[in-house]
Amino acid sequence: MPQPGVRVVCVQLECPDSEGAHDRLRRVLAQLRSIDDADLVVLPELWMTGYFSFDRYAQDAEPLDGPVLTALRRVARERRWHMVAGSMVERSPNGRLHNTTVLIGPGGDLLQAYRKVHLFGHGSREAELLTPGRDVITSRTPFGTVGLATCYDLRFPELFRLLVDQGAEIIVVVSAWPHERLDHWQILTRARAVENQVLLVACNAAGWQAGRQLAGNSVIVDPWGVVLAEGGDAPSLPAATFDTARVADVRAAFPALAHRQFDILLINRLGESYGGDAL
Repeated sequence: MPQPGVRVVCVQLECPDSEGAHDRLRRVLAQLRSIDDADLVVLPELWMTGYFSFDRYAQDAEPLDGPVLTALRRVARERRWHMVAGSMVERSPNGRLHNTTVLIGPGGDLLQAYRKVHLFGHGSREAELLTPGRDVITSRTPFGTVGLATCYDLRFPELFRLLVDQGAEIIVVVSAWPHERLDHWQILTRARAVENQVLLVACNAAGWQAGRQLAGNSVIVDPWGVVLAEGGDAPSLPAATFDTARVADVRAAFPALAHRQFDILLINRLGESYGGDAL
């Protein structure tokens, strides 16, 4: 059974260009160890490399047993947290590079690794340099089933519906969303929470990086669309305690997910396949 409440903390980091990798890791580890009360801690997308530092992708890439994740797993074990370790440039065994988000358990074990499906190619080299993932990832935890998504994925509601179909009650989005599209971030995070009746935890990077301002404004949204916590533009630690029973309560009180018309979707897809009316 899920535990009655979960304390969620978003670590809204900045990734300044002037900071070396060793100094950044040391700073972030110190910040993590300063958090007193948490069950689930979330870091943003590509916080170690900096999303817009495309020339660093290959040199910063690590396997899942590399030094950065090893250090984070040690902190999770020390503090007995679940941690979504943001994302990293993963070098897979076949040599390909992925934007990979990792869920760590309170024993320091690696529970799930999600390779970002929707790579961004608009004014970005991510889609050129990295290989997209193909899997939809969820993991059962004591506070409910957690689904994982990354940044640009937020614009693709079908991925979130697949996560719900796999049992997701909490969806965590790690991101390096730019400030110029902050209004889209605010709309889409609430929309994904409401339409899927989930707790939506979206942790974004902040500050300036490679000449681009990141939006910050990490947000925790309940299944009815209520914003429980929100960061501003600057680095911060937005946090909220969430009653895990609320997901089931909202779904029972307003059963929109149960009203989905799968037969209509199937008929339309069959019609497209056969070039006309499927009946």
